[in-house]
Amino acid sequence: MLHRKELQNGMRIVLEEIQTVRSVTIGIWIKTGSRNERNSENGISHFIEHMLFKGTTNYTPQQIAEAFDAVGGEINAFTSKEYTCFYAKVLDTHKDMAMEILADMLLHSVFDEEEIEREKQVVLEEINMTEDTPDDIIHDHLAAVAYQEHPLAKPILGSKESVHRLEQSQLFQYVKDHYTADHIVVSVVGNVDASFMDKVEQTLQVETTSNSLQEEQLPTFHAGYIQGQKETEQAHLCLGFEGVSISDKDIYPMLIVNNVLGGNMSSRLFQEIREKSGLAYAIYSYHSAFIDSGMLTIYAGTSENQLKHVQDKIYTIIHQLRTQGISKKEWSNSKEQLKGLHILSLESMNSKMSRNARNELLQREHPSLDEIMNRIDQVQLEDVERLLNGLQIEQAAQAMITPK
Repeated sequence: MLHRKELQNGMRIVLEEIQTVRSVTIGIWIKTGSRNERNSENGISHFIEHMLFKGTTNYTPQQIAEAFDAVGGEINAFTSKEYTCFYAKVLDTHKDMAMEILADMLLHSVFDEEEIEREKQVVLEEINMTEDTPDDIIHDHLAAVAYQEHPLAKPILGSKESVHRLEQSQLFQYVKDHYTADHIVVSVVGNVDASFMDKVEQTLQVETTSNSLQEEQLPTFHAGYIQGQKETEQAHLCLGFEGVSISDKDIYPMLIVNNVLGGNMSSRLFQEIREKSGLAYAIYSYHSAFIDSGMLTIYAGTSENQLKHVQDKIYTIIHQLRTQGISKKEWSNSKEQLKGLHILSLESMNSKMSRNARNELLQREHPSLDEIMNRIDQVQLEDVERLLNGLQIEQAAQAMITPK
C-alpha cells in the first residue's frame, strides 16, 4: 500500500508498505543536479553529495560509516543532472536510527574545510577515472554537443578547474538555496507502516520554500559534431537524437523505439552489428528522459579500421526503420519486454524506493502497475513510426573518440 503526505512546508513523503520483507529502505531526494548549477559552480551538486558523508555536528565520518556497518546496513548516494539522492537500507528494527542519521547529514553537515580539501582530491581522481574511460566520457561529449550553452550540457562531476574553485561558503549557500522543503521528497519502502511518516516529519525539519531561484531554462536540442583523440585501443562513437520528456505522451512509444533500435540483445543494432557482423562488442541505445526534454543515444565501440563500417551499418539500420517500419514480431515483443522490465525491476526494494521518489519528485503522480501496463498496451504503431521517422541523421548530435 502506498501512502503520500505533503507537509505544510512543501516537503513530501511517500511510503510503501511491503510486509513480506524484513528491510526498510529510506531515500532523501533533492530536486537539484548539475542543470541547476551556475557555470562557476559546475560539479557542486555532486561534491555536496560527497560532503554529506564527511561529518555533521553529531557524527564524524567514521561514526556514520560504522553505524550502518554495525547493523549490516548500507548507505550510499548519487547525483544526476536533475536530482540528488542519498539513501540507506537496514533491517526494519533499525529504521529509526537510519532516518535520524540521514536527517542529520542533510541538516547538520559541517563541511569542514580540511575535509573539503581532502574530498576535492577524491573527486579529482573520480574525474581522472572517467576521463580514462572513453566509453564513459564520450556521453559527456555528446551532451555538450546536443545542449551547447544549456546547463544540461555540463558534466555532473564538474571539471577539474571548477572543483578546485569550490569553497565552503559556496556549499552552504547552495544547500540554503536548493535544499529547501519544496525540493525534497522522502521515499520509504519496506516493512514499515504509515505511522513512520510522523517520524520522518519530526526528524527532518527543513526550511520552507525559497523563491530566490530563477526558473529552469528550457533546453534546445542541437545537431553538431565533435571528435577527440585519446590513447585508447578502440574508437568510440555516440549519436544523439532529440527525445521526449518524462511526462510526454510519447514516452512509451519512444521506449519501444529504443527497444527495437538497440535497447536489448534482440535489437537491430545488437543483432546486425555484433551478432551477424562481429564488428563491435559494445553496441546499444538508451533514452534519457528529463523534466522538459530527452535524448535517444546510440553508442558503439569498435576498432578504428572498422569505425566507418560500423557507422554505415548504423545509418542503414536507422534508414530501414524509418522507411520500412518495424515487424509484427518486434512490435509485440517490445511491448511485452517493456512490461516485463517494469515489473521485474520492482522486485528490488531500492528500485521501488527510487520509482516512488522519481514519480513524486518529477511528476507528482503514482500510476499503478496496471495503469502502466495499460499505457503500454495503448501505444499505437503509427506513434512509433512517427518517432522513427524523426531519426534524421542530419539532425543528430555526434561525438567520437579515436586512438591517437
